[in-house]
Amino acid sequence: MEEYKITTHNENETIAIAQNLESEKFPNMVICLNGDLGSGKTVFTKGFAHALGIDEITSPTFTIIKEYLNGELPLYHMDVYRIEDKTEDIGIEEYFDKGGVTIIEWADMIEDILPEERLDIKFKITGENTRVLVLIPHGDKYTSICEAII
Repeated sequence: MEEYKITTHNENETIAIAQNLESEKFPNMVICLNGDLGSGKTVFTKGFAHALGIDEITSPTFTIIKEYLNGELPLYHMDVYRIEDKTEDIGIEEYFDKGGVTIIEWADMIEDILPEERLDIKFKITGENTRVLVLIPHGDKYTSICEAII
């Protein structure tokens, strides 16, 4: 499986990657973010949302799913960190076909229900402000996007 690595040196560079990805968006796009606390997942999501025309992004830690319907495409922002085998109850899969973009933080917690075609991004902390983002596309559409933005 192809991997694309990008090193960022500050939050603005992480945001720039998110904005580049946003410019390649399409309905039912799924982006899965994994990485330690403070590695840049929410920064990435805010950058993506801002590029979509959505400004008020807050971490959905306690609500699990937040819907933002006021951008170019709907954005479904999920933080599944607090889920414990309750995935069936909240209907996460329904969002994958709603015509918007789904961004899932801590996506490895629900790996069994993720769509086959998606973009995984691993955030690795390599210094105080330095991060390595590893993009792993699943499906041709996502591979094309990675090649377009790198």
